[in-house]
Formats: sequence, structure tokens, C-alpha cells
Amino acid sequence: MRKGIRNFFALNLFKFIIPPSEWKLTVIILAGIFFGLSLFIFYISNAASYLSDNPETCTNCHVMNPQYATWERGSHGRVATCNDCHVPHNNFLNKYFFKAKDGLRHSTIFTMRWEPQVIHIKEAGKNVVQQNCIRCHQNIVHKVSIKNVTFDNYEEGEGLLCWNCHRETPHGRVNSLSSTPYARVPRLSPVYPEWLKDFVNSKNK
Repeated sequence: MRKGIRNFFALNLFKFIIPPSEWKLTVIILAGIFFGLSLFIFYISNAASYLSDNPETCTNCHVMNPQYATWERGSHGRVATCNDCHVPHNNFLNKYFFKAKDGLRHSTIFTMRWEPQVIHIKEAGKNVVQQNCIRCHQNIVHKVSIKNVTFDNYEEGEGLLCWNCHRETPHGRVNSLSSTPYARVPRLSPVYPEWLKDFVNSKNK
């Protein structure tokens, strides 16, 4: 009985997905365009790089150049990556869920050009950074401080965050893009093929 019901639903689902014969060519063309554009967007956005912990990924968006440059030349430049501080490390699923959520928000903001001149860390990010400060430095932080220097206590007005005192760790004083106009950061590889570049240049001559 149950097997028959499953087969019935599977058959009807199959009929629902497969378009009528007169629409098959149109659907195939539209599906090809959709998947082609999806792959192209995946490629030009360098989406695969976000799966790694490589700090150069942050420079995919030029507005993060000051953060990258000041991190690289700061106290954490040789001992920690961006994800060591800005991503949760309590478990694998939470880490990549946070990366996906943050990445979607960032890509939307930068694609739509909604980024502010001065970038401020969000509340969720503050909580993560605070936890990672304690995680990495717990061997030199008093046990009483570990229990009390938390984001929740800070929110309730009962304490401070680590960077309230360590203000210039690890980024220094980063206010905006104009604060580090000569920042030297890794150059992004071009997203367009060489033949297209040659074609455009020939048309402009």
C-alpha cells in the first residue's frame, strides 16, 4: 500500500517536472541560460575562495583593503587569519553556516553598492570576535575574566569587550578607504577572458 502511494506521488512529481513536448525546447534553452549565468556569476565572484581560510579572499571586495593591509602589518599578521577571529570555531556546521550567512549579506551589499564609507562590525560579529579573543588567549587571561568578559555582559552594561582596551589590535585605526590610500594588497586576477580584452581594445583604437 505504502509502496503504491510512493510510486503514485513519484510518477505525478515526474509528470509535473517534465514540461509538455511543445515546451521542451524552450525550457531547455532557458535552463541552459540560467545555469550558464549561474556558473559565470560563481566564477567572476570567485565564490570558491570563500570556502578557504585564505585572508586574500577578503580583498575580493576592494572596500576591505584597509582591513587587510592593517591586519597584515599588525600584531596578528603572522599568527592568525581573518577567519581565526571573525568566524565561530565551536563546531564545523556553525562555522560554515556563519560564513554562508555573512557572505550572502556582504555579496548583496557590495553588488548593490550599498556599502558605507565607514564599515562597522555587526553585533553578531562582535560576539564571535569576543569569543575568539578568549579562545586564543585563554592561557593568559584570568579565569574570572573569561567568565565575565563576554558579549552578553557587555550588552547588559556589566563589562567591556577585549578591544575596548586593545583598540588598535589587530587593525590599527581603520576609519575608511581614505585612511590607507596607499595600502598594498594582493591584486585580483581579471575575471574576463583575454580574447574579450583584446576585442575591446581593438574596438577602442
